[in-house]
Amino acid sequence: MNLDTQHTLKKACTFSGKGLHTGTYSTMTVLPAPAGSGIRFHRTDLGPDAVIPALAENVSSTARSTTLTSGEASVATVEHLLSALTGMGIDNALIEINNIEVPILDGSARYYVEAFRADGLEDQGVPRKVLTLPEAVEIKDSETGSWIKIEPAEQPEIHITVDFRSNVLGVQTAAFTPETDYAAEIGPCRTFVFFHEIEFLFKNGLIKGGDVDNAIVIVEHPVSDEQLEALASLMNRPMLSVTKAGYLNNLELHFPNECGRHKLLDLMGDLRLAGGWLNARVTALKPGHTLNTNAAKAVRALLKQQSL
Repeated sequence: MNLDTQHTLKKACTFSGKGLHTGTYSTMTVLPAPAGSGIRFHRTDLGPDAVIPALAENVSSTARSTTLTSGEASVATVEHLLSALTGMGIDNALIEINNIEVPILDGSARYYVEAFRADGLEDQGVPRKVLTLPEAVEIKDSETGSWIKIEPAEQPEIHITVDFRSNVLGVQTAAFTPETDYAAEIGPCRTFVFFHEIEFLFKNGLIKGGDVDNAIVIVEHPVSDEQLEALASLMNRPMLSVTKAGYLNNLELHFPNECGRHKLLDLMGDLRLAGGWLNARVTALKPGHTLNTNAAKAVRALLKQQSL
């Protein structure tokens, strides 16, 4: 692939399934798009004008996922798809979706990656939109100690450290460089949740579509049979169990640091909201959607100021 030119899909790819947080079912089609058009979502159920550009200023919520809004139209949990488009080198795409939330599928970007790779990409012969920073950008969260630093660099790379103070996960690191095979090393890494968070999330209207089929559930503390039965009822599952390693339902990890790699997957998707290919060195400690999207906003603000 020519990394200096823009690419789009050769063929449309369609995905269907439930949303992680709303539990609503949607059908979504990722279509080829003209050079220079970037990534746009179209809520087809809301009419022809319900189009949302995938840009940081359109972020309306970062409650456990990233939601974009323009006018009356919103689309939720966009980060895995945006990550897949970025990891696979796709500049331009129109995403038609007939409901509010992107299908969670297996909780990773795997199925997007497989579909995009199977059909191949179209070289559009137009220079790629590369974002080059004049100076470093740093975003911090004083309450959590999280931070993201984005520095000018000769090539794009991302290094993250994830620390949930978890005996199960420990401290995990993950990295993406031009040599990383996104499809094999990042795309298959699934989202995750801690067992003790699940009741709170359900009560607050989140993870209505959550299941052990689309998320890694980490069991940090001993749980009773009654707790497992209650969760099984919420998820409409016949039986749940905990492995000795601290994961729900005999889960096998794709990588020892799969959770860390998934946080990298999320960060790549959220940073795509900067509006192009970020040619920078990104270093992050305990990143999350709020911090990620604030970093994308800061990049756009800096580049806008530079152009004045």
